This record gives sequence, C-alpha cells and structure tokens, in this order.
Amino acid sequence: MLDVRRLHLLRELDRRGTIAAVAEALTFTASAVSQQLGVLEREAGVPLLERSGRRVILTPAGRSLVVHADAVLNRLEQAVAELAGARDGIGGPLRIGTFPSGGHTIVPGALAELALRHPALEPMVREIDSARVSDGLRAGELDVALVHDYDFVPATPDTTVDEVPLLEEPMYLVTPAEGGAATAAPGPGSGTGPGSTLAALLGPCAEVPWITAREGTTGHAMAVRACQAAGFQPRIRHQVNDFRTVLALVAAGQGAGFVPRMAAVPSPAGVVLTRLPLFRRSKVAFRAGGGAHPAIAAFVAAATTAVDHMEGSHGPGGSSE
Repeated sequence: MLDVRRLHLLRELDRRGTIAAVAEALTFTASAVSQQLGVLEREAGVPLLERSGRRVILTPAGRSLVVHADAVLNRLEQAVAELAGARDGIGGPLRIGTFPSGGHTIVPGALAELALRHPALEPMVREIDSARVSDGLRAGELDVALVHDYDFVPATPDTTVDEVPLLEEPMYLVTPAEGGAATAAPGPGSGTGPGSTLAALLGPCAEVPWITAREGTTGHAMAVRACQAAGFQPRIRHQVNDFRTVLALVAAGQGAGFVPRMAAVPSPAGVVLTRLPLFRRSKVAFRAGGGAHPAIAAFVAAATTAVDHMEGSHGPGGSSE
C-alpha cells in the first residue's frame, strides 16, 4: 500500500526540483525526505528516482506516479471539503495569500463581507508573489489566495491548483503630462480603439526611460515583452512594485510605465493614461479539489462581492503590483 504522505513528498520533488527545496518547504530535514522517498520506492517496487549530477530526477515510473498522486490528493481535498460542509457553521482560521494590489483593493472588502456573514471565521492575510502561491498552497501555508497573470505572461498550467476568475482589467501606458495637467479618469470604455496596435501606442516611448516592476516578477516580464512586441527593448531606469510609486515617478518626468485600470482610477495629476490592448486577470486560487470547502467558497463569494462593489465605483486608485 502506497503511503499518501510519501506521495505528497514525491509530488513536491517533481514541482520543486531538489530534495533540499522539498525539505525547506515542508519543514523536514533533507535526510528525512530522502529516507521517506526511499521507503516509497520500496513500496512501489520500481525505481522512482535517479541521480543526475547533484540533482535527483524522477524516472518515467516516478513521473507516472506523480499523476496518480495528483488525483489521490485532489480526492482527499474533496473529502476534507465534504466533511467541513457537514459541520454547523463556518469558523476557524483561513490563511489568505494576496498580491499587493489585491491586498489593498479586493481583500479589505472581502474581509468586511466575511466578518458580516461568517463572524466565526478567522482570516489571516499574507502578502505573497503570485508565482509562489502554488507552492504555498501545496505546503499548507495558505488555504486560498488571490493571484494574477498578464498578457504576454500567461499562468503556467498547474494540476495541483484550481482557480476561479475574478476580474479582468485593461492595462494603461502612463506618460508624463505637459504642464502637470490631470487626465480624465478612465472608464471601462475609454482609451484607444480596438484597432490600435502596440507598435503605434508604445513606439513613441521607445527612447525614453522605463519604470517597471522588479526583475523576476510577472509585471516586469509583461513590460519587457510588451515593449519587445512593439519593436524595441525598453531602457529600464527604475524598478518598483508599487503602482503608486510608478505614477509618482512618471509625474516627476522619470519615464514611462504600465499600470492596470484599478491603479488608474481616479486618474492622478501629472500623467497621461493611454489604454492598451493588454489585460491583467485576477483569480482566486486554492488546492485542487478544495473548491467546495465552505470557508473557501465563502472567500470566493466575498471576493466576488468586493470586486462588484469596486467595479461599481470604478475602483480605487493607487494600487500596488
């Protein structure tokens, strides 16, 4: 009989790449992880791992077993959700991950909604980069999280995570306004027409300095790839993750940048906003199979309500990346 906990370790090795990374994520020692994987090999009766230099890689049998591990762990999440649904009321800790702009736009409204409808629930918010959410969910550090992806930087398919779409918003090019004049607040239908191309919209900024998110983030990759699609390599001067800082630096004449619509409403003084044919999509993510868990479902509903209210008022300004 294969042990579920060891299957979990094998799946983490497949995702994280090294035994040391698995040990660190799950607060084990590397020797303990190696020992448990060795026991799993004996249970399976075939080699699951092989050495490749200093790394351990999965054999074809190991990769096949990971597929089954995904299915088994998915069903366990469904079982946990079903048992939770049999209890009276929704309560206890709920560990929530969020990217920074979601933390100051969507999350406060969602928490207010949860407090109103489920006062026994204890939400705990943790800021985390979207690229690390999947690891955090699998390791049990998070129960649910807000994530986002951009055009030019689509999310990598992940069988260990389920997602519910929450919000799609256009991206804007931000450039300095002559004389520091304020622009009109962009609404859902404002900006350029659908026939506008990135080359036409971004081309005039090919020689100016750029303000992007920090290297290694999806926001940075989106900015670089958008400029490349427009026919030039951006000359990056500043790297900041906070959209309010991007807007302030642009207003100070430090270059051009990108912001999503929730950061562009109300429109700040000193900048010109040009709507682009690019979008950012925000979603709620949770462990595969866990969507029916009452606390997860409650957060999805609360986040959806928060977005509806935010969209109804055209959203707050000054979000972060």
